[in-house]
Amino acid sequence: MNLYYELLQCPVFSMKEVNALYSSEWSARVALGKLLKENLVLKIRNGLYTCVSGENGGPVADRFQVASAITSSSYVSHHTAFEYYGIVDQVFYEVYVGSEARFRDFEFDGYTYHYIKSQLKEGIESPEFGSGVRITDKERTIVDSIKDINLIAGLEEVLSCIVAVNSIDEGKMLKYLSGYDSAFLYQKTGFIFSEYQTDFGISDEFIKICKEKSGNSKRYLTNGISEPGYSGEWKLVYPKDIKRMKNGGMTT
Repeated sequence: MNLYYELLQCPVFSMKEVNALYSSEWSARVALGKLLKENLVLKIRNGLYTCVSGENGGPVADRFQVASAITSSSYVSHHTAFEYYGIVDQVFYEVYVGSEARFRDFEFDGYTYHYIKSQLKEGIESPEFGSGVRITDKERTIVDSIKDINLIAGLEEVLSCIVAVNSIDEGKMLKYLSGYDSAFLYQKTGFIFSEYQTDFGISDEFIKICKEKSGNSKRYLTNGISEPGYSGEWKLVYPKDIKRMKNGGMTT
């Protein structure tokens, strides 16, 4: 048996997969240790490995496959999900990973993997031909990105990503908004989608529901607003130049 070729079938693997090929755990560890010394296998983090590609000398697993295998519940989320869908032009070296089980942030192959606490079970899928990738669907990615707009990508980048989504399922969006049950999230989402209702092709009914659920508190859409504007309709302070944000390609 050639262990390297057996393990090539798994983009990311653990000792469980190696042990299944041997009669004893000791033999499995010795065999894996040999591959590590020969630089045929790379250690991603404790207990997680990938083979080295014979074609380019890099890891067989890409960042999306690594993210999906960190824990039994992990999945690609936020800005990294937009990257997977081809919505982002440039490559970012921060990988955002939702997971029910906590893990320490770590680096592998030039990327830093960040733990995001999973607060919702819905909206996670395994794309056909995704080779083990688990990822939030586009609507869940939009909702998560708006929810965490100050923590991850920022308003300008989020707007740029949202406007690049071809079509948005309002039913899914409302389901995820309901799951989070946050008046502030309804408020932010409703305001953003009302500002760009034509661009996003969103119905009046969607905007109405967000408004009804957004409460009466006055809040800031995002941090660090230098020139504020105020929406009395949404009770929200927002950047006055929001309609001219460069990356979103939206102008008045």
